[in-house]
Amino acid sequence: MTAYLGVECSLSGRRWVGPAVETDRHAEAMAQATALPRPLCQTLARLGVAPEEADTYLAPALRDLLPDPRTLRDMQTAASRLIKAVRGNERIAVFADYDVDGGTSAALIIDWLRHMGMTPPTLYIPDRIDEGYGPNVPAMTDLAARHDLIICVDCGTLSHDAIAAANGAEVVVLDHHLGGETLPPAFAVVNPNRQDETGDLAHLCAAGVVFLMLVEAGRQLRETGHQGPDLMAMLDLVALATVADVAPLIGVNRAFVRQGLRIMARRERPGLKALADVARMDTAPNAYHLGFLLGPRVNAGGRIGKADLGARLLASDTWSEARSIAERLDHLNTERREVEALVRDAAMEQARTRGIEGPLVWAAGEGWHPGVVGIVASRLKEATNRPAIVIGLDGSEGKGSGRSVAGVDLGAAIQRLASEGLLIKGGGHKMAAGLTVARDRMEEAMARLSELLARQGAGQVGPADLRLDGMLMPGAATIELVEQIEAAGPFGAGAPGPRYVFPDCQITFAKQLSGNHLKLRFGDGMGASLDAIAFGAFDGPLGSALMDHGGARFHLAGRLDTNTWGGRCTVQLRLEDAAGAG
Repeated sequence: MTAYLGVECSLSGRRWVGPAVETDRHAEAMAQATALPRPLCQTLARLGVAPEEADTYLAPALRDLLPDPRTLRDMQTAASRLIKAVRGNERIAVFADYDVDGGTSAALIIDWLRHMGMTPPTLYIPDRIDEGYGPNVPAMTDLAARHDLIICVDCGTLSHDAIAAANGAEVVVLDHHLGGETLPPAFAVVNPNRQDETGDLAHLCAAGVVFLMLVEAGRQLRETGHQGPDLMAMLDLVALATVADVAPLIGVNRAFVRQGLRIMARRERPGLKALADVARMDTAPNAYHLGFLLGPRVNAGGRIGKADLGARLLASDTWSEARSIAERLDHLNTERREVEALVRDAAMEQARTRGIEGPLVWAAGEGWHPGVVGIVASRLKEATNRPAIVIGLDGSEGKGSGRSVAGVDLGAAIQRLASEGLLIKGGGHKMAAGLTVARDRMEEAMARLSELLARQGAGQVGPADLRLDGMLMPGAATIELVEQIEAAGPFGAGAPGPRYVFPDCQITFAKQLSGNHLKLRFGDGMGASLDAIAFGAFDGPLGSALMDHGGARFHLAGRLDTNTWGGRCTVQLRLEDAAGAG
């Protein structure tokens, strides 16, 4: 296939690939059959939407896409146990992971119990450094001594010993991480990624699983003449978790996010309203806001602050408490970015020294903060198009996090290492995983992981191709066009938004912003111009090449969005790559 615009190696080292011929044909057929705008049809065709499905896809109804919760194993058991706890006024504890998915899952249950008139449950989120991921024996032993029911959310599927230690209490697990060959001794384990599940719900995040459990609880309540809370009002939390946990925006996930964004726009939940304010969001929320503005701030507490701050914020029902926690999280997020930058630079240098052409890219450093290793692993993965592991060493152990690329199941490989005894513990899902490794076995473990990933083809690809949906000129990038394309959204993992190239353009303004970002303006030489921003441009060659352009012309590629400033809304290009225009 010929490279798009002849770009075999862009400024970021990528080959540009244009739309497939078959996609163009489908888009043309859809435009004729539906009278929808051609750019929208192009996006729908790439997403695999048939012409007769276009109207339904553009207006997804949750009632049509919501699966029957009872298709998941243990679901009815888990829901009936929750109802029993409510009717018996039992003492309930919620044990949650320290990330956004865990925090939103906990907040969903707390919110539901509050509406049912229950005393607020005990919220327990382990400290990332002192306790690590998931239930542990001391915590579960203590909780079991004081509670009748422990609900583990976004964790617990692999916690056999910890759940066995919960003597005197019953444990319900609501999770989505890859399960092992055996299940822990819990009262119920609801997880679409249990090895004995055969359904098609593996793409759900934990908050999605919790939501389905609450749907089932509502069904059981109605059967006995009772009414549960309004679950639709809770979809703002499910939307945040789905995007922040990088769950694919397909099927019911897309409906969760689309409806959840509408709920969030009402600004009725104190925690999300306060968080949006400290993040200086002045427009209606979209998927980008969830993933890059709200999600990182919720995560900040679990990364470098107090682990339960994010969940407490999301579950808060008072404005004063929510505002105080949101301000604290915003401050912690700033600290997190500073710590991340230091670790990122050191990890990138180490990885390049070790070599980035193999099936695995990895780095380890003394005292690297466990709260940022996952983010840095994402940066390494993005820069190399390889699965990446970043490990923070402390004493005789290292705690690490990994991120994978499409087609490579990192979670299964990490779980294999743990079963072979090369890791103290480890688990996750296809695209992300966590691990704890003994310092003296780290090199051996990474060599074995590299071998396992090589079998999946991880070392056989170069820099990721940049896939483009077509060409536009600056004058065509209008608010109306952006609104038309957004009708096919929300966009994210599993359903990427369209990416366009603006060919043969001249840069008329360029300025470096704080945080290694680049702001620029470009035009086509015929009077039309467009603003653009390239986040993290100076982390690679893109920033300096465009900043010091010397009058050269470029093809500029990225995604369109809107920017609101001073009450005025304009279109801007979120620039991702560029290439010389010859």
